Amino acid sequence: MTIEKNTSENKSNEISPRPFSQTFFHGTKADLKLGDFIQTGINSNYGQKEKAKYIYLTSTLDAAIWGAELALGEGRERIYLVEPTGPIEDDPDLTDKKFTGNPTMSYRSEHPFKVVGEVTIWSGHSAEQIKVMKGGITKLEEQGIKAIED
Repeated sequence: MTIEKNTSENKSNEISPRPFSQTFFHGTKADLKLGDFIQTGINSNYGQKEKAKYIYLTSTLDAAIWGAELALGEGRERIYLVEPTGPIEDDPDLTDKKFTGNPTMSYRSEHPFKVVGEVTIWSGHSAEQIKVMKGGITKLEEQGIKAIED
């Protein structure tokens, strides 16, 4: 990473990070390759399993692990490093409804994410933690509460 330090020509007191200043993760069971794009319009892994209006990413590995563990499908759980190709916004399903602020650093976008890498070594949650989380999601669905609001 290149860091630009304050000089007499650069009046800012802040250090300006250059490439790789922000890492984003996307957890899934999809088998993707470097350079592939994750896009909207596919069936969502959550809620009513409808065509997704948004796609999601996070700046925390833990939130990406949950995404991979809770994703539908039979494939291997994967965590990709992604670059957004357009604007991103806070995920209102987490930041407005479950947590104050955005401690999970979870975001969404209507624009594709480019796969730029894969995290191949990570530790998932325990089977009991996953069971409890999936039970909570099922309970919400039974109450008619959508996991994702578009």
